[in-house]
Amino acid sequence: MDHSDRVTLRTPEGVDVDIRLAGLGSRFLAGALDLTIQGAALYALLIVMGMTAVEAGAGYVVAFGAVVVFLVMFGYDIAMEVWNSGRTVGKIAVGLRVVRDDGGPITFMGSLIRNLLRIVDGFALVSAMLCPVGITAILASRHNQRLGDHAAGTLVIRERTAAPLPWTHLWPAPPGSPHLAWDVSSVTADDMATVIRFLSRRPTLDPNARQHLAGQLAGRLGPRVGGADPSWPAEMFLEGLAAAKVARG
Repeated sequence: MDHSDRVTLRTPEGVDVDIRLAGLGSRFLAGALDLTIQGAALYALLIVMGMTAVEAGAGYVVAFGAVVVFLVMFGYDIAMEVWNSGRTVGKIAVGLRVVRDDGGPITFMGSLIRNLLRIVDGFALVSAMLCPVGITAILASRHNQRLGDHAAGTLVIRERTAAPLPWTHLWPAPPGSPHLAWDVSSVTADDMATVIRFLSRRPTLDPNARQHLAGQLAGRLGPRVGGADPSWPAEMFLEGLAAAKVARG
């Protein structure tokens, strides 16, 4: 089978984007970091549960504990991936992100499927070393996907060096710049994630595809930005939008 750490995806907008896939080592490290956080949370909860076991009754505490363990071990990953653009704390530290296999942001259902299937393939847990199903699936997959990724239609990718916040490539924004006064409150975090991905990847795009995609993004987001000058070129508008968002924290 042909393996490569790079893959070209065609986005829903019809643009080819080159991405770098996460390898086994980086995924295991991100999972270990997340597991450390989850273990600390469970340890604290078990102490609290032990203190209340006598008053509440052992049966109730055990039942409640089982629910808490499930929520911490699976709810953490699902919540972080959905609300933080495919990134848990461990993935942020290592520089990874979960996306759909068309390059789009992961959905709740996709995250739910890929994380529940960790019960089967064991990956992202330290116990994966004793349960090699997930490791075998990744090594046998052309796109480094474990079973959960195959079922959910997701990929784990490496962020480009400047991808998380590539503000050094933005149009300069000295105090008093007109775009800093734009009303960008209607632009969502998902919208900004799309804009940032475009701004960071545009040097790799075909010029015609780059112009087309910039025009589509500007056309969709422009009406939602108060005070923006419609005569600005599409890419300059997107740079100004990103800078205005940054200025507002």
